Amino acid sequence: MRTRLALFLIILFPLGFVAQAQQNEEELEVRYNQYGVKVDRQKLQAEARDGILVFESKNENYKLWLDTRVQADAAAFWGVEDGYDPIGNGAKIRRARFAIKAQITPSWYGEIDTDFGSGKFELKDAIIGYTGLKNWTFRGGNFKEGFSMESTTSSRYLALMERPMVVSAFAPSRHLGIEAEYAKGAFRSTLGMFFQSIEDSEVAEYVDDNNKDFGRSQGYSYTYKVNYMPQSKDKTMGLHFGAAISYRTPKTDVSTSEFGTSRYSVRNGTSINRKKYIDTDLIRDVQHDLLYGYELAGYAKGFGFQSEFIGNKTKVKSFTNEDNLSDKHFKGWYAYAGYMLFGGKQNFNRGEGEFTMPSRGRSWGDIELLFRYDYLNLNSQNILGGSGANFTVGLNYWINKNVKVVLNYQYSNNDRYANGKGKLKVGYNAEGKPTSDYKEMTKDAGVNYHMLALRMEINF
Repeated sequence: MRTRLALFLIILFPLGFVAQAQQNEEELEVRYNQYGVKVDRQKLQAEARDGILVFESKNENYKLWLDTRVQADAAAFWGVEDGYDPIGNGAKIRRARFAIKAQITPSWYGEIDTDFGSGKFELKDAIIGYTGLKNWTFRGGNFKEGFSMESTTSSRYLALMERPMVVSAFAPSRHLGIEAEYAKGAFRSTLGMFFQSIEDSEVAEYVDDNNKDFGRSQGYSYTYKVNYMPQSKDKTMGLHFGAAISYRTPKTDVSTSEFGTSRYSVRNGTSINRKKYIDTDLIRDVQHDLLYGYELAGYAKGFGFQSEFIGNKTKVKSFTNEDNLSDKHFKGWYAYAGYMLFGGKQNFNRGEGEFTMPSRGRSWGDIELLFRYDYLNLNSQNILGGSGANFTVGLNYWINKNVKVVLNYQYSNNDRYANGKGKLKVGYNAEGKPTSDYKEMTKDAGVNYHMLALRMEINF
């Protein structure tokens, strides 16, 4: 027995020595990148987390994951009165997003996000982030300005298919800039300085042409926002209050002939109907725009609501038109409420001040019922861009954490100025002026219509 044990130890000892030597050799093996610089190495483990591919180091200091999204939409329209341009039904890929995100170290974060939904490349996010100071986050690059909670909410978690008109018209989206965020307890605030938008090759060419041909500076914006959430530690219910302001000078991300102008326009709640009925057209000789907004949201178990008011003052000083000297004031608001019908719960992202994916109440998923009213008014002084309201009912079928089906019915009611340059059947006299019955015919006239829209969405 002793002889066998001794023989076993004699065989095992060299094998263990060789294995240890091989391990040490692998650990000491040097690798270089394509530039000839020695690199640090660490093994990664791959996992599918809620259908998202994630690579992460054992110490969790490094993590890389994919963020891909497809939204396929279809919509039908009816009810447009005779005399106005018809609206074509259709379908499209609303979004085809591909993003790579990485936590390089516990303090440094990077992201690049693209979209091919329109059939051409479009840059979304390109972010460098730092979280090395307690309660502080700093970011630079191209990303959404922290102005509106509905604007910063990811498109995967939108309550209805499209954002409200006032948000689409006013709330600044992605721009090149820097931003600082402070968050502690129930309080959160952001302050950023932003420049031009970076979307695609056309916008890049506008910026280059304005610089090359006219030596124009790119313009700038300052955006500040503050949020407060009492009961911020309660995950089952809560309230959210917010206020924001943004000072904005003209940018060079427009054609050279449109520099120094502002234009506010919007589609009525769908990307398939390409007509913009509510539209100020170009407002020239703009010194700056001032945006301000207020937001209120809340949730309790399966119920949630959200609302925002956004106003705008456009400061002009006309050198060519004395009638254009007065400031322009535009505004709008929206409110919606939703309820999970089969026991699900609303979830609120306190760290970013916005709603996120709800919890489902059944093994087969859950259905969310929503109602929304949104209003926008672009009539001010001599600018008659039109006003309108949308009444929307929505059903969201949350099948699982990756797949959602959305059904929206919407009625759009616009005033007489929001006619999308439609062709009213009005007679004209010999001087080319409308006949006497023109005012009566246009007193209540506007482009009003119904929409039924469907979306299929997958996130992976």
